[in-house]
Amino acid sequence: MNNMKNKFSIKDLENLTGIKAHTIRIWEKRYSLLSPKRTDSNIRYYDLASFQKMLNVSYLNNNGYKISKIATLKPKEIPALVREIASQTNLESHAINSFKLSMLNFDQALFYNTYESLLKDKSFVNIFYDIFIPLLTEIGLLWQTNTITPAHEHFLTTLIRQKILINTEFIQSEAKPNSKKTFVLFLPDNEIHELGIMFLNYQIVSHNFHCIFLGQSVPMESLADILNYYDDIIFLSYFTIKPLKEEIDDYLSDFSESLLKKSDAEFWILGQMLNSIDMDNIPPKIKCFKSIQEVTDNLI
Repeated sequence: MNNMKNKFSIKDLENLTGIKAHTIRIWEKRYSLLSPKRTDSNIRYYDLASFQKMLNVSYLNNNGYKISKIATLKPKEIPALVREIASQTNLESHAINSFKLSMLNFDQALFYNTYESLLKDKSFVNIFYDIFIPLLTEIGLLWQTNTITPAHEHFLTTLIRQKILINTEFIQSEAKPNSKKTFVLFLPDNEIHELGIMFLNYQIVSHNFHCIFLGQSVPMESLADILNYYDDIIFLSYFTIKPLKEEIDDYLSDFSESLLKKSDAEFWILGQMLNSIDMDNIPPKIKCFKSIQEVTDNLI
């Protein structure tokens, strides 16, 4: 338990629950919802119980309960009501809160239990789109605001990676590719954010295409060897932080010269770094996508 984050600033609560710090202070004074503590140097902070309570209060408030009503509930009644509502309606929001709590406490059991409960009503694909994608977006913002550490982020992404690998292995064992097209999935040099490309690998295999997954940080020149083995190739990559903004146009130009002009191959790309591309000067046979879903739609 020594690794548990157990002290939260009011800014942490705002980032983690979505409730503005100003609103939290008003609720404290008017309804005595929370009782902040103080360090030896007189700095205000909130303990883990306060954080958990605010997650539940936020959930109830988002589901139509007025704060004046929530404030009258006994401490044990709040989580009980959250569980009751979650079992009937908004599973996504409750699950995201549970996954965030598992991350903050490095609690693998809570992650696994939450995931297994979701499987009762959702497929793996639906869990990824409805839960993991918005969760990962939140986690990225929490990391940017120093609310969580890299250790928290790595803990969560490792567990999500496990689920992608398990589900991919299952469908690969039964896959029967019915197309001559081969997808080659890779991340460029120094790009290590692979969850998106891993899920695309799952989706492509599930659509009965032959898929070669190369993973993180693949040098461009090493891709040329694959052209000697397959004719109908689509290279596919996910640009999250690489190539850098000032390098991305040159990367695409070099890719076109070294791999596309000498073959019938195409290059599909997506990711936030596409915002830095000069769309008017994209080389031929390079196609940009706004989302994983858009790539998947093009497989049909």
